[in-house]
Amino acid sequence: MKSNRLASVISLIMGYTLLSPLSHAADQIGLDVTYNSQTPTIESTLGYPAASRITAPDAMHSYFQALAKAHPQQVKLNYYGTSWEGRPLYYVAISNAANISKLDDFKEGMQQLADPRNTSTAEAEKLISSLPASVWLSYGVHGNEISSPEAGMVTAWHLLAAEDEQTREYLDNAIVFIDPLQNPDGRARFVSRYYMTAGIEHSADRISAEHNEPWPSGRSNHYLFDLNRDWIALTQPEIAGQVDALLNYYPLVFVDLHEMGGDTSYYFTPEAEPYNPLITEAQRKSLWTIGENNGAWFDERGYDYFTREIFDAFFPGYGASWPLYHGALSMTYEMASARGHKFRTKDGDILTYGDGVQRHFVASMATIETTARERENLLRNFWNYRQQAIAQGKASKERYTIIPGSKDPAGARKLAGLLVQHGIDVQQATDNFKVCGTEFPAGSYVVDSAQPAHFMVRTLLDVNVPMADYFIEEQERRRAQNLPDQIYDVTAWSLPLMFNLERKSCATAPKVSLSAVDERLIVPGKVINPDAGVAFIAPWGDMNSGRLLTAALRQGLQVKQSDLPFTHANGSRYPAGSLIFTRADNDDNLAAGLMQLAASTGAHIEGVDSSWVTDGPNFGSTNVQRVHAPNIAIAWDEPLSSLNAGHTRYVIEQQFNYPTTVIRPNRLASSDLSHYQVLIIPATAGNLGAVLGEHGIANIQQWVNRGGVLITFGTATNWAVQHDLLSSALEQVVQTKEPGHGKENKVPGMLLDSPAELSHYITPDSSDPYWSSGVLTRMNVDQEHWLSAGVKPEVIALTVGNQIYRPLTIDNGRNIVTYAGEDQLLASGYLWSENQTQLAYKPYLMWEPKGKGMVISFAQEPTYRAYLDGLNILLMNAIFGGASHATPLR
Repeated sequence: MKSNRLASVISLIMGYTLLSPLSHAADQIGLDVTYNSQTPTIESTLGYPAASRITAPDAMHSYFQALAKAHPQQVKLNYYGTSWEGRPLYYVAISNAANISKLDDFKEGMQQLADPRNTSTAEAEKLISSLPASVWLSYGVHGNEISSPEAGMVTAWHLLAAEDEQTREYLDNAIVFIDPLQNPDGRARFVSRYYMTAGIEHSADRISAEHNEPWPSGRSNHYLFDLNRDWIALTQPEIAGQVDALLNYYPLVFVDLHEMGGDTSYYFTPEAEPYNPLITEAQRKSLWTIGENNGAWFDERGYDYFTREIFDAFFPGYGASWPLYHGALSMTYEMASARGHKFRTKDGDILTYGDGVQRHFVASMATIETTARERENLLRNFWNYRQQAIAQGKASKERYTIIPGSKDPAGARKLAGLLVQHGIDVQQATDNFKVCGTEFPAGSYVVDSAQPAHFMVRTLLDVNVPMADYFIEEQERRRAQNLPDQIYDVTAWSLPLMFNLERKSCATAPKVSLSAVDERLIVPGKVINPDAGVAFIAPWGDMNSGRLLTAALRQGLQVKQSDLPFTHANGSRYPAGSLIFTRADNDDNLAAGLMQLAASTGAHIEGVDSSWVTDGPNFGSTNVQRVHAPNIAIAWDEPLSSLNAGHTRYVIEQQFNYPTTVIRPNRLASSDLSHYQVLIIPATAGNLGAVLGEHGIANIQQWVNRGGVLITFGTATNWAVQHDLLSSALEQVVQTKEPGHGKENKVPGMLLDSPAELSHYITPDSSDPYWSSGVLTRMNVDQEHWLSAGVKPEVIALTVGNQIYRPLTIDNGRNIVTYAGEDQLLASGYLWSENQTQLAYKPYLMWEPKGKGMVISFAQEPTYRAYLDGLNILLMNAIFGGASHATPLR
């Protein structure tokens, strides 16, 4: 069979001689190549031929170390970080000896070409004529997409071992950067589990254990993130480190190589509609050029492929999208996955692991060829792009984006530092200033979009990036015909909105002294009046004070929190939720300890010499709660959403800096939970009730009644509704017609006068609301509850899916956060009109007391992709405020 022959070819290429010499194997894939014997093969280094085994991360690292050692003049091995589980993150630069010896000069040259503000046209032309092109090949961002990392090894070996003139020309004209394994933790998980299921012969059956991974799959990293969705928030070391490396070299072409369903073929650029409108026409034309050459290579070898379907270029948070907004070409390649050694397709063919390695290798080489061949055009287009970016910024009526830092200092600082990490210039005002009729405080952040990263500024900071009208019209047409829409991911991602920060735009430059901002996400806070005799107070409302709370609890400090705002005798007004540390409750080292915590958390703390309060509750009021350090459990494993479980654990452990314990549902069902004060049920991906069983549900209900705080997210909230833990209900779509679909065989005749009447009639009598891919929505916050302490009257949340809940009646609980009215609800993105109408004023966050405990339910996932920073205080209130307001379980 052809697929088996191709798998054998890969083995032959790497030195595994079965039937014929290496040169004959090369001929079979259309490469007239001979190979030197000095380059280490996979077999000589790892003990098995390429594509005969799924290579584990440590073995892959060993192979690239061997290549670097064997070819020190042509290979530069660089490290950009460490995964959560301690595995190295690295890439190699491969080229001819001259290019590698001048790699630092190349980096400097690309930095100059990237900034037309400091580089003249004459200097740019000199760089364009002399610099090599560059292509960055990133493999294995999803750990269970197994063939691309192996193809990265094959590609590296071929570039170094091939002795033909064509390959030498590639390396004369281009530097090839290979990141062979973006997600080593996920791959390690997959490889270990896969070989645990393998028998004496690999199974091709899609229902076999080999092809069905246990929870969580190897797709995600240690914190169960889909790393291909982290290119906006940069929360994970695997992506943040890669972004740093990309900003060093500004590679001109970036490819992210993936796998997809085994019944497909191979996908490459050009992308599907919709395109992000901030992608230039020149970039789209160049992507077409790369796709055409890929197609020629695939045609020569008889490989099927497709383009312009499924995978769009709208959402900028993919690896295959992010480099576009700095002027590169970036794209996704997708290979049908064997998800093991072999897979029987729906047509009865056997797809092998070697097939995937083979095709990814061919696509990699085709792209390298285009990059080398188009060297001068790619460099000139990059230079023109960066010039165009500055010019568009200068011409913009919203040239300057200003983010005041006073209302949420932690959020504003994190956003500013994150933008710098994205390669954007950010400045901070040293004094108060007024511009465009608005007063801004000192410390406000200013982003001038007249900079080379203009398009990155726009895509991250614009309130809305629209999809093309014709694309939206087509989606509405498809919905009307009960066809699936073609929106691939979320339609909104504005960072200021997701951080719930005020954002102002202005065409006029602020007349104030500005200083450059660095990439730190937290800057040290301070203690005012550290010699205070009575207490120290930290205003609540941002993550500086949030980190202070968790750090203080972990150090054993006693801290109180006010449910209500109050005014101290010194004249300072403190918001609800403010933290109070009294000397009487703590030891003599309190001031020194708080000074250290202020420096590490960013919190600002004020010492007071009296406990006298002129308005609001005194420190000893029942409206001031002592915050105990809760033990937090998170439900973990089937049938929970692995992504939401991982996001939630990450937010609490890495953003809140507080430990959690993850517990599998079977143990939740059968164990004494009294050690835990808080239990979080992430969104579900299956029937949690069936997994827990009646005994397990009763166990959780009894735990809540005894004083536990149950917090549910997204679809887990429906589970709480179904099992009488929450007195809400999940809504069906609002009906606009009388039921008309009886089951009778004969019915009275009717007349339809138009296609519109037909469309109206064929609408089902009852159905769920239509699924939304993801939009940013405005929420109103009940300011008279401790759950909203320190939270602004309006917040922004991501709404995805089709869950709409009935509000709690006032005798059962409170609707703490509700969707805004229909006209104000949509903050960014595209939302189906009937969903927008039905969501208006419905609950987003519900609170219901139960015995000595309570249930706190979010209609959506507040930890979604860990980039909804504007909801973090709400979540902290739910966890720590909930534990302090319930009767403690200790």
